[in-house]
Amino acid sequence: MKIVLRILMLAAIVALSYLCVQSILSPIHFDKQREAREKVIVARLIEIRTAQIGYRNMYGIYAGSFTDLQKFLKEDSIPFIIKEGELTDEQLKKGYTEQKAVKEKLIRRDTTWVIAKDTLLGRDYNVEVISKVPGFENFTFELDTATITSPSGYTVPVFEVAVPFDVYLSDLDKQLLINLKDKESKLNRYIGRRVGSVREINNNAGNWELF
Repeated sequence: MKIVLRILMLAAIVALSYLCVQSILSPIHFDKQREAREKVIVARLIEIRTAQIGYRNMYGIYAGSFTDLQKFLKEDSIPFIIKEGELTDEQLKKGYTEQKAVKEKLIRRDTTWVIAKDTLLGRDYNVEVISKVPGFENFTFELDTATITSPSGYTVPVFEVAVPFDVYLSDLDKQLLINLKDKESKLNRYIGRRVGSVREINNNAGNWELF
């Protein structure tokens, strides 16, 4: 009987030790996985922001769909300034402006038209993946646009692109995910990663940049 009790006590100690170790390691694993996944997701959101700003510069509004944004990147051209030479300190002291220096052929400034993708994201960028959540390509980012009236009375076009935690963290520890979502909700934050906003004018900031 004593042997049985000792075995049971030993088993309980082992189980308790395992649970203690897991309680320490699980949050560490969760945070490492979240950080690694969000690193590539944020990089993609920045690419989308760059493309959207280029789209607005051309059309005065943001693309209302990824189809429109991809078409812009693949088919439209945007101006690209070729710069050769810079004004020297001596030229600046003499009152030279870039326009005067170009006229006298001291420096070169030519404008050429280049496919939007090549200028904004690079010649080798795959436009087809811009809407996909990296690492979870079966999911597409949520995209929305709107217009907001500023305090000074101006109408401002805005956009947001977002992906909730449930898309890219759902396979991790369920309780830790619940805790994270509850924390973000109490802080009145978007429960995921998002760039821009259709509820406020935030200069196209990503929510990872705001805290």
